[in-house]
Amino acid sequence: MLIERAYVDFPAEEAAEAGESWPWTVPCVRRLVADGLKFGAPVTFLVGENGSGKSTLAEALAEGFGLDSYGGAAGYKYASSRAPSVLGSAIRFDPTMAGRRMLRGPRTRRRGFFLRAETAFDALGRAGLSGVPEEMSHGEGFLMAFRERFHQPGLYVMDEPEAALSFSSCLELAGLMHELSRTGAQIVCATHSPLLTALPGAEIIEVGEHGMRSVAWDELALVDHWRRYLTDPRAYLRHVIG
Repeated sequence: MLIERAYVDFPAEEAAEAGESWPWTVPCVRRLVADGLKFGAPVTFLVGENGSGKSTLAEALAEGFGLDSYGGAAGYKYASSRAPSVLGSAIRFDPTMAGRRMLRGPRTRRRGFFLRAETAFDALGRAGLSGVPEEMSHGEGFLMAFRERFHQPGLYVMDEPEAALSFSSCLELAGLMHELSRTGAQIVCATHSPLLTALPGAEIIEVGEHGMRSVAWDELALVDHWRRYLTDPRAYLRHVIG
């Protein structure tokens, strides 16, 4: 692992002034400001409904580590010309010994990747991904990219990587994430996938109106909903189909 805790370095007077504006009004961000976010495992999943703030949090963690907010690796050349977000600029870390060596050096020594579904292939291409054969599907190419580029210690932040993947491909991704974590890397993944979050040994942080809390896989609302839906789809569909 590289990071034991993330927190916000935000002067009290600025916090009071910005307290009623986005993103400081988002419950999980409020909790981050108040208590920080501790990491207890090499793989951490951020789970919550759309609009809960999990992607905002993932992006800020990536920015704080020096990863390209558009999607990409650490370094000086970014695809995005926009300035870091106000939250990303305020993120600080309590690193492990390995993380301290990486964070104290120049930005180009930092290792890792920010993978967001909508810019994944562009970002991987800029990082030197070999050409994806035309006969490969989007999901197959994604997994090939993961195998090629994610194989060394670093911080890997992912935002809904399951978006292009089938059930079997998600299983393979879970295996690849497990292998990556064994290299000394750390993974933070925002997801809606009950399959990925079942990865043994991973920590699950549920975000929502309550802020953030660590939960077991079988306590997740999304797991309960999927169980109920697969048992009786009509119980859900009757509310959306006339």
